Amino acid sequence: MTQSTLEHAPEHIKLAVDLIMLLEQNNVPAEQVLAALEIVQADFANKLDAEES
Repeated sequence: MTQSTLEHAPEHIKLAVDLIMLLEQNNVPAEQVLAALEIVQADFANKLDAEES
């Protein structure tokens, strides 16, 4: 993805790219990333459910 393409990408794509870069720059092992993302996904799913209630 080029910089120009990224500038016009949806916000969730920009966020994903930023997160990938942050994790890669800090050499976070893939297993730790995936485990952490499960927790993050569950947390934000709960927040979304609470907002919709």
